[in-house]
Amino acid sequence: MKRQEIEQDDLRPEYDLSRLLRDGVRGKYADRYREGTNVVLLAPDVAEAFPDEEAVNEALRLVLRLAKIPTAGRG
Repeated sequence: MKRQEIEQDDLRPEYDLSRLLRDGVRGKYADRYREGTNVVLLAPDVAEAFPDEEAVNEALRLVLRLAKIPTAGRG
């Protein structure tokens, strides 16, 4: 980066870039990023039915268990 570009950055004056970069670790979150995420957005009406993420997970686990139950005429 050229000196002129550094002087024109948008960093607020109260932040000292040299201090911010001093303890930085290259690739600190690379493994976590590589693992990816599995985020699902619920429709608002569905989200209202669940108080928190654990309730959603519990309901989905129940659905998975019920899907494994053999029924007459199935399979």
